Amino acid sequence: MPAVAAERPHLFDLDPAAVQAWCSERSLPKFAASQILDWVYAKGVGDSAAMSNLSKAARAALSEGMTFVRGRPLRHQLATDGTQKILMGWPDEGEVLPMAEPSRQTECVMIPTDDRRTACISSQVGCPVGCRFCASGIGGLDGNLTAGQIVEQVWHLSRLEGVGRISNIVFMGMGEPLANYNAVTAAIRTLHAPWGFGISARRITVSTVGLPAAIRKFCSFELPVTLALSLHAPFDDLRREIIPWAEYSTIAELLEACQEWFDRTGREITLEYILLGRVNDRAEHAHELARLARTLRANVNLIRYNEVQGMPYERPSSDDVLAFQEILRSKGVNVHIRASRGRDIAAACGQLRHESLRRDQSAA
Repeated sequence: MPAVAAERPHLFDLDPAAVQAWCSERSLPKFAASQILDWVYAKGVGDSAAMSNLSKAARAALSEGMTFVRGRPLRHQLATDGTQKILMGWPDEGEVLPMAEPSRQTECVMIPTDDRRTACISSQVGCPVGCRFCASGIGGLDGNLTAGQIVEQVWHLSRLEGVGRISNIVFMGMGEPLANYNAVTAAIRTLHAPWGFGISARRITVSTVGLPAAIRKFCSFELPVTLALSLHAPFDDLRREIIPWAEYSTIAELLEACQEWFDRTGREITLEYILLGRVNDRAEHAHELARLARTLRANVNLIRYNEVQGMPYERPSSDDVLAFQEILRSKGVNVHIRASRGRDIAAACGQLRHESLRRDQSAA
């Protein structure tokens, strides 16, 4: 029988006070807690046997009673542009470690640029939103990740060759972060904490498809993170067509919640807009998007669609993308085109998991 997860706490779920309490229960000195956290976060070590400055008793206690790594990297891919993707397997409830080919799979991506190392991480297994253009929602939602599992993704990415210190975090992987609110906010605290990864809160971006009540709740979060709204269409009818969840809230309702975010936090929102060829990339879409962005004083990130096998959308031409950007600029909107990264390794959200699960189903 596998050890039950509740009997072995996951280190990435614990803050210093919880680690100290765990040590005290085993008659270990208080300073052992800071040593353990330093080994894991600063040195990237997840094996108690390698924690050489801990006592033999402490290493034995950790080996028997603490889980460091709960996820299993199933596949690793390196793109020609340096982007790296890991397909992670996670245990079912009640297990400490996943089986060799678990069905609970997520993705995380390391995106290097000249001055940044950005970790793109998942918050859920699968996705409840079901965007028609995205592979993450194929098969629906298979559950939430814990705070520790969210943090552990960053730990795995930080240990990849050539990565070094991670500078930015984006919750733009699988799942709707605000639908897993408690785990995501707990993970952000660890990612930001000096004893954790020490990442500036302003360099942590949470991307949401738009849950007005959750956005309002997020206004009270104590850390000054960045909020991005995955808008993808400027008209309600088109947005409902490509984002099924849009039936639960109108664009006007989202704008009200986003305006409250700006009023209460003083931080600008970024509108994420994926350009689908001949669907939402026409001049009328650009003009309306510009109006919405000006209303919110929001920045706009344009994302050129990466085609997914089996989905009916096309990647727009470069000329169409530039023309769309120019309309926004002419209206005074601060707009950027996000560079496509990792196209040769299916780095778009959910693609690697989709391929893996489809391959497993074929083999069965």
